[in-house]
Amino acid sequence: MSGVSIGEAARVSGVKVPTIRYYEQVGLLIEPPRTEGNRRVYDQACLQRLTFIRHARELGFEVDAIRTLLDLQDNPGQSCSPADSIARQRLQDVVERIERLKALQTELERMIVGCSHGTIAKCRVIEVLTDHGQCEHPTH
Repeated sequence: MSGVSIGEAARVSGVKVPTIRYYEQVGLLIEPPRTEGNRRVYDQACLQRLTFIRHARELGFEVDAIRTLLDLQDNPGQSCSPADSIARQRLQDVVERIERLKALQTELERMIVGCSHGTIAKCRVIEVLTDHGQCEHPTH
């Protein structure tokens, strides 16, 4: 039986051992065959799949989206429309998050600029945190 141990699979793929086990539990990775000593043995296909999953996670894709993308990869004759849709949704999520972060940056800058460095009784940071109505953006 050729392949590598779970520790070596973790090292090669950049995915931690507990995470590999989790991916097996949630069905992203098929549990590999085991040696007579009951040790998992990962082949090249498993290592490539782990690398795919790690990269998808780094890009912020959720487990369900990764599951769908893996299914598409496993069946290459399918339309790539679902993959495109998943990537577009992820991009929209990123754009929305960037907008929230920019609003957060603006609010923090306003709080800091408004701070007179006097006493807490007149601290703009504390005032704004106490009363969300003083914020320019309703969500951040």
